[in-house]
Amino acid sequence: MDHKEGKYKVAELKLAAEGHKLVDWAESRMPVLMALREKYRKTKPLKGYRIAGCLHVTKETAVLVKTLVEAGAEVSWSGCNPLSTNDAVAAALAADGVSIFAWHGMNVKEFYWCIEETLKFHPNLTLDDGADLIFTIHKNHPEFAEKYVIGGTEETTTGVHRLRAMAADGALLYPVVAVNDAETKWDFDNVYGTGQSTLDGILRATSVLFAGKNVVVAGYGHCGKGVAIRAKGLGANVIVTEVKPTAALKATLDGMRVMKMDEAAKVGDIFITATGVNDIIVKRHFEQMKDGAVVCNTGHYDCEINLGELAKFTKSKREVRNNNEEHTLKNGRRIYVLAQGRLVNLAAAEGHPSEVMDMSFANQFMSQLRLADLHKKGKRLENTVHDIPAEQDQEIAALKLRTQGLAIDKLTPEQVKYITDYAAGT
Repeated sequence: MDHKEGKYKVAELKLAAEGHKLVDWAESRMPVLMALREKYRKTKPLKGYRIAGCLHVTKETAVLVKTLVEAGAEVSWSGCNPLSTNDAVAAALAADGVSIFAWHGMNVKEFYWCIEETLKFHPNLTLDDGADLIFTIHKNHPEFAEKYVIGGTEETTTGVHRLRAMAADGALLYPVVAVNDAETKWDFDNVYGTGQSTLDGILRATSVLFAGKNVVVAGYGHCGKGVAIRAKGLGANVIVTEVKPTAALKATLDGMRVMKMDEAAKVGDIFITATGVNDIIVKRHFEQMKDGAVVCNTGHYDCEINLGELAKFTKSKREVRNNNEEHTLKNGRRIYVLAQGRLVNLAAAEGHPSEVMDMSFANQFMSQLRLADLHKKGKRLENTVHDIPAEQDQEIAALKLRTQGLAIDKLTPEQVKYITDYAAGT
């Protein structure tokens, strides 16, 4: 472990050269964020602002961090999941002078130590994925909200749910922008990014054939839908479990089978949880599973699969491949748990492809600019969860289209008049 007090703690600084190559590749796939970097690197609108970030340390995240720095911000960073940090990328950021505290395989105590380290420079802005950074401020340093923090942003569904609950309780001490809820985020990153990267993680950990398998996807929100579509595309028979009637109906009309987990447990070959809710797969489900069933999670926290209950009737356990543990049960059947029940797409693979993170992180960058700009004007959003402006969504989507060499039509003045003329009819 390489550690410089108050500056960084990473696995190995000598991995920096490898990390720089990964970041270079990501930059070549993220034209929107790179265009924003070029636009703001001279004016430096974030100069004088300190940003604490808690987000998966991937090559794409490094592109975001470098863009924030180019825009003038002072940044301190930690990973938002114990198994999602790419040690080479963390080393590259540390070598470039970024304050970063993250390494792959940390325990829970180390995880929160890293968050606390990022808070020592008293941030003005926070950038979160899962709300652990925001919650740590509220729990351990509530005075920061009054003295230093002017606002924050949140990247993922689980974090937004936590923050909306805090806001509803009157417990949120500063405004947070729900980047996750942007159309250019959850309709792309969550669907196409989660779908592809989740299957990528499963394939790296197992090398199984998806064609012909019964793949059980728990949850048919944006992430679950993306996973189900990709699994179906590889020839799997997809089964969806849900608690929301409309989501279950959508899955049915999309060609998926819908049933309760109690029934799906008996026939599934591969189980993927994508709900953000605890105890989706529990003891009674494990007891019904086939010999050789593969179980994994692509929701933010590792609580969706109850591994504590699985351990109670596991006779022996061994790692058969990287990120793949074989649990031999007392009845002789084997269940394979991937990535210790944590995010399989990040722990066993590289996370979402750079192309979809381009738009997500452009939203993060633009939202940080917006919060800083309001502060400069002596304004501040209310202490609740805010959506991004609709114009920002369209601006980012339009820029993405231009970088792909695509053009779209534009409404004529007559069409605009027709749309807004409520008297027009048959």
